[in-house]
This record gives sequence, structure tokens and C-alpha cells, in this order.
Amino acid sequence: MDKVYREGTDIWLEQVQEESKISSIFKDATIFLTGATGFLGKLFLEKLLRSSPQLKKVYILVRPKKGKDIEKRLEEMFEGPVMVPLKLSNPNFRNQIAIINGDCSLPDLGMDEADKKKMIEETNFIIHCAATVRFDEKIKTASHINVRAVRDLIEMAKQMKDLKAFLHVSTAFSHCVRRDIDEEFYNPGMDPHKLLDLVEALDEDRLTNITPGLLGEWPNTYVFTKAIAEELIKQEIGKLPIAILRPSIVISTIDEPVKGWIDNFYGPTGVMVGAALGVLRTLQGRKENIAEMIPADYVINAGLAVMWAVAETRNQRDNMADDAKKDETPIYNIVSSTQSPIKWEEFNTYARKHAINVPSELQVWHDFFAVRENKYHNLIAVFLLHTVPGYLVDFICLCLGKEQMMVKGYKKINKFMDVLSYFALREWRFQNHNLQNLWDRMPPEDKKQFHFSMKDFDWDTYFHFYVRGGRAYLLKDPLDTIPKGRVKYWKLFFAHYALIAVLLFIFYKFLCLLCSYVF
Repeated sequence: MDKVYREGTDIWLEQVQEESKISSIFKDATIFLTGATGFLGKLFLEKLLRSSPQLKKVYILVRPKKGKDIEKRLEEMFEGPVMVPLKLSNPNFRNQIAIINGDCSLPDLGMDEADKKKMIEETNFIIHCAATVRFDEKIKTASHINVRAVRDLIEMAKQMKDLKAFLHVSTAFSHCVRRDIDEEFYNPGMDPHKLLDLVEALDEDRLTNITPGLLGEWPNTYVFTKAIAEELIKQEIGKLPIAILRPSIVISTIDEPVKGWIDNFYGPTGVMVGAALGVLRTLQGRKENIAEMIPADYVINAGLAVMWAVAETRNQRDNMADDAKKDETPIYNIVSSTQSPIKWEEFNTYARKHAINVPSELQVWHDFFAVRENKYHNLIAVFLLHTVPGYLVDFICLCLGKEQMMVKGYKKINKFMDVLSYFALREWRFQNHNLQNLWDRMPPEDKKQFHFSMKDFDWDTYFHFYVRGGRAYLLKDPLDTIPKGRVKYWKLFFAHYALIAVLLFIFYKFLCLLCSYVF
């Protein structure tokens, strides 16, 4: 396996050359991929084109967005370091990509009849990873994208002449209302068709009013609609070669296409970056709880391995009795806790350890982030460490005639932390025997090229690249600025503790003054 080193990045790029059983199933195949412009979608597309250069075609569903047409968005997808390995190993990859103009928020995924017909006639594999991942999404929008799109795609899949595998990417937290989550279907408490009828029948105001009642114990519309979508899949077991992949919180890559690559601030990544910059200072959670996270490239590799397993057993299913087909549970939980758990306290320790080695010039204050379990301690910390500094900085900006942004920014940060707190305060017992059995069945060459086993995972080494990836890819701060970042780090370090000393002195003087009046 050849490797290319990009000077100054501390990140390795790998060119996969070996052909394996998993990659061979895509030879001369046509794949329909939704969500290709998203985080996981980009990685699915890149891995498919790099590991299976002989596949026939990948149709990707893309919609115009923010004034950019689909061609422009396609061009932007292949910019940046994440696509470098693909460009090196398969220079002609663009010949294997075709765009389908569509939108998962619309009926039939926003596709016209000609494109639908083309997909029905040509598609061999479906990868559906399009979703709205906003936790505060309105119930109608979340239902359209996360439920109706699945329903309509299933209807298309039923008409496909040679469909070998259909992978639906869900989330390990789709049934987070349960303490124990195995690789099986659970009752979401509502029929998906009735939910879709309901959101069509009511206006936004009424839906907003009844949303808490609809969600019940589910904390947000994202996990609720994901649970509902799984019920649609359940109804098709035995009828379609379909499987569900349930990843936990997806974080940066560990190996490929580049180490530490990530393009969003969701979940723990936002915590890590915000704390490193000195902007984020508190999170309500239990330090001893497991932080359920998984590297993004492991999700991709597991997804492709699941598709291989589904395609390999398709003929066997065709020959099975109907009752046996219904007994199948093609669900795969890809989580870290079953083999290599990491606690929130360890997450904070690793992140701080490696962030100190690569401080950023963009740091605004010294890192003194902490996880606090007590609700009131956290509220006090939010007020003193977020709200008060926010208003103070905005007041200074007002006096200087500059734009005031801190209070508005901290409102967004606090809202984000409230969402994350639900998961940081709870712990789940996941099982993933299906996924581990799949790993055991894979040939050695597949395990090398499509690695996803979390057994003996080295979190310390992972954070080395995770932190660097957050700095380089999210903050757009190249690693060659580290010397300047170190200078700023020590300035803020001394400023932080000098401020603490001043505040303690003022508090001491206040106590002395108070005592003089009392006694």
C-alpha cells in the first residue's frame, strides 16, 4: 500500500490498490447515493471510487443550495485534502459520477419521472445517508427528510430490476429512550404513515404546539424521526435486500482518506474545538459516563461491509421461506463502548493533552473547560463563564464602535450544549454482535482495506490526529502556525492566572471589609 506524505500536515494519505471481495461486488455496478454532499456521503463516495475503480457508475442526489447549482456543488465536493487520495489513485473518477437533481425534502426525493425511471432500471446498490441532523428541526421538515424520503426510496427500490443491497444509515440513538439497545427493531410508538399524514394535515403552528406530545420521551425530532424511519425498514424485511447501519456519534477519521478529517462541529468535536479556543467552559454531564463515539471512516467501512454481506446472502434469502425471512434482523450497531469504551473525563484529558501540543493563533482565552454534573453548578458556570464575559466583551466592542457578537454567539453555544447534555448525562448499554460477527467473517484482505473493528482501539493516538484535524480542517489554521500559537498560548495562560489572582485578591479585600463592618 503506497503512502504519500504532505509536508507540514502530519497527516498520511493512503492509496488503496488491493482488490478485495467487498470491493469486487461493486465491479460493473451502478450505485445510487443520497446525501453525497454531507459528511458521511462524501466519505462513502470517495471510498467507493477509490477502492472500487471498476464500478460502472455512482449516481448522486444533489439539490441547488444558496444560489449554487448542482454542478457548482459537485465541483466543491472534490476540493480540499479529503479527495487527494482518490485523485492520486483514480484520476478518471469523474467519468464514474453522474448527478441526479433532487431534494429529499420533496416527494419522490424531488426527482423527475425520467430520473426515477433511470434509477429503477440501472441501480444495483442504494446507500441512503441523506438526513437532516439538526436536533431542533421542525417536525414537518424532519418527517419529510428523515421519514418520507425513506418511504419513497423504498417504493423505488421495489421496482428495481437488479437491486443487490440497500443500506439505510440510521443512528445508534434512534431508540435512546431505552437503556439497553441491541441490534433489533423497537416500537417507535407511532406508525410512520400516520405521522406523514399528520404533518401534511396540520399547519406549522399546530404542529409546533403538539410536537412535545408527539416526541414523548424522545429528546428531539432527529432521533424521533430516525426511529420512525426504521419502522418503515422493518415492514420491508424479507421483501428487499435491505439493512440498517446505526453509528453512534460520528467524529473525525482515524486513517482514511486523510487522518483526522472532519467538516463539522457537531457533538464532541464542537466541545473539543470550543474548549481548545477557550470559548467553551462548561458542559453538564457525568464525567464517568461513556462518550459513545466512532471514527467516520469506520462507519464507511462497516457500511460497505454490510452491503457486501447483504449482496452475498441475497440468493440465500430468495430461497428461504417467508417466515425465515421475517426472522432476520439486518441491523448493525457500530459503536465503541462494546470493545473500546472512552469516558467523558478521558475525552477531556486526551483532547487537552494533544491541544496543548498544537495551540492555535485563534485561541481567545486559556482552556479551563470542565464537565459538571450538577444542574445548578452548571447554570452558575454558564452565567459566570459564558454570559458575563459575553456581555463584557460586547460592551467593550460597543465602546470601540465594533460589531457586538459574543452574547449572540454564547446563546448559540449554550443551546448546542443543552442538546449535547442529554447524551452526556446518560449512558446506554449497546450490543453489536451482528457487526462483530460480520468482522469475523471477513477475509484478511478485506479487514485491511475495510477496517472497522474497535477492539484494542488506541484513543490516545486517535486524539493526536483528531485534534490536528479540528485545527487544520475546521479552524482552517494550518499546522505551520504552531510556533505563533504557542506564543499566544503562554500569553493567555499567564493572563488567565493573573486574572484569577486579581479576582481572588478583590474577593479577599471584600471579605476583610465585610468582617470589619460585622466585628
